[in-house]
Amino acid sequence: MLPLVITMGDPTGIGPELILRTLSAGPLPEKPLVVAGDQGVLLKTAEQLGLEVRLSDSKNGRKVVSVGDNSLLLQPLSELDPDSFTPGSPDTACGNAMVDYIEWAIAEWLAGRAAAMVTGPINKAAINAAGYNFPGHTELLGERCGSERVVMMLAGDCLRVTLVTIHTALSNVPELLTTHKILETIRITDQSLRQQFGLRNPRIAVLALNPHAGEQGLFGGEEEHFIRPAIEQAQRSGIAASGPHSADTLFYFAARGDYDAVVCMYHDQGLIPLKLLHFDDAVNVTLGLPIVRTSVDHGTAYDLVGTGRASIASLQAAIQMADHMSSSQKVTSCDD
Repeated sequence: MLPLVITMGDPTGIGPELILRTLSAGPLPEKPLVVAGDQGVLLKTAEQLGLEVRLSDSKNGRKVVSVGDNSLLLQPLSELDPDSFTPGSPDTACGNAMVDYIEWAIAEWLAGRAAAMVTGPINKAAINAAGYNFPGHTELLGERCGSERVVMMLAGDCLRVTLVTIHTALSNVPELLTTHKILETIRITDQSLRQQFGLRNPRIAVLALNPHAGEQGLFGGEEEHFIRPAIEQAQRSGIAASGPHSADTLFYFAARGDYDAVVCMYHDQGLIPLKLLHFDDAVNVTLGLPIVRTSVDHGTAYDLVGTGRASIASLQAAIQMADHMSSSQKVTSCDD
């Protein structure tokens, strides 16, 4: 059975702690878990948390890490000095290590030795300072797999949202919207729901940009110029897309189960309702990749490092979702 690979993320952040506390809490999926990380960092973290961790040797240079009755495998990829760490101050070695964990996970999947990857939070400034010119995980994964267009999904049990535009000023959103970009987002959402979530005929709600869906042009014309044509093209290709829906009412129906995903025009349009329902247990999923990649929906949480107070719900949910998606996924490759 192929394993799920978990990347440790920023060694000075909350990632190592979340991994150990998730291991301690259990239960874990049937698939083996392999952490791409650092032995010394995990042991130091266990000491800070008062966790009794047992280490033993495994094959391929890996270590078996056990807490209580639960175990996972560690692939040691760095030898950092955790005694020198200050939360929130990762040095160049930490930046290199963060990328090494991700690169190793990608290589394992490409070689057919991993079912999926679950990524811990990274410090984007640190990886850039180490010489890697990527804004984050998504761009690095997209380049390695040759994926021209990827889509961010945030998901929980009650609601899934995907975003047409992501991190940009709200004033930029109208000029960034095109029929092609909206249609691509709808198509990738539909394809992923079919191939990775196992849904045979996903129901996709597409939001309007303006209040009351533009009120027939009174409050804006983006709905008629860009959004409705994208929905109609999607429908002609067999996608069960509907809209443009007014955002002020649609989420009530989506949260009760009338839709399988909501395509949103901008970041906060989707993330405000998502985090209202799933603040602790939301999962960040990158769609449009051949790799199943899930991630915690939070940052490095430097203020919580070593306290034992950070919620593990998002990492637990990310592992469960990666397990489900990789079991449902139809086999593809980066060359497809």
